[in-house]
Amino acid sequence: MSAPMTSTCNVVVLLSGTGSNLQALIDNVRAGENPARIAAVISNRADAYGLQRARDAGIETRALDHKTFDGREAFDAALIELIDAFNPQLVVLAGFMRILSADFVRHYQGRLLNIHPSLLPKYKGLHTHQRALEAGDREHGCSVHFVTEELDGGPLVVQAVVTVESDDTAHSLAQRVHAQEHRIYPLAVRWFAEGRLVLGEQGALLDGQLLAASGHMIRT
Repeated sequence: MSAPMTSTCNVVVLLSGTGSNLQALIDNVRAGENPARIAAVISNRADAYGLQRARDAGIETRALDHKTFDGREAFDAALIELIDAFNPQLVVLAGFMRILSADFVRHYQGRLLNIHPSLLPKYKGLHTHQRALEAGDREHGCSVHFVTEELDGGPLVVQAVVTVESDDTAHSLAQRVHAQEHRIYPLAVRWFAEGRLVLGEQGALLDGQLLAASGHMIRT
């Protein structure tokens, strides 16, 4: 089960790139639609633009270069120490391009969320938009899930579905999926911050009810 909620839900965001999902979360919090507090943004790349987005919003930032560590476990141990200094109730992966060790995942069990650009369990891993097109899928989308030791395999929280158009390219499809990512990730974080979303023994629960295997579905 997840850790008990406190009056403020401190969130630490991990990213490696531009941070568009971070920006969506910042905007959601600023608009008063989300009780979460983004305590810090951490990246394994000092030049990640997402760090600048955080600084512009007055959020503390840290960079921890994985290349300076002797292996994944050593980096993850240092990352845990850095994250925990901000006392987070929730850790949000927002384009953090690292495969996390089992120890890291277990440490944050029930309070670690990720977003993936496919309708999981389809297309785990990379190049999801191209793979959906090549398969001739009529629907594609994105998924928010709790992180477990299985890559892109934790219990689903919410999915957004988009229709694949006949003239879609991987780029055009990605743009529409990204727009939905910016919609459902703040929603999932809000649910968690409000104490409505928890990870139970059987899967993700929203308002005490076990979510379906596909999570909460949103069709656009």
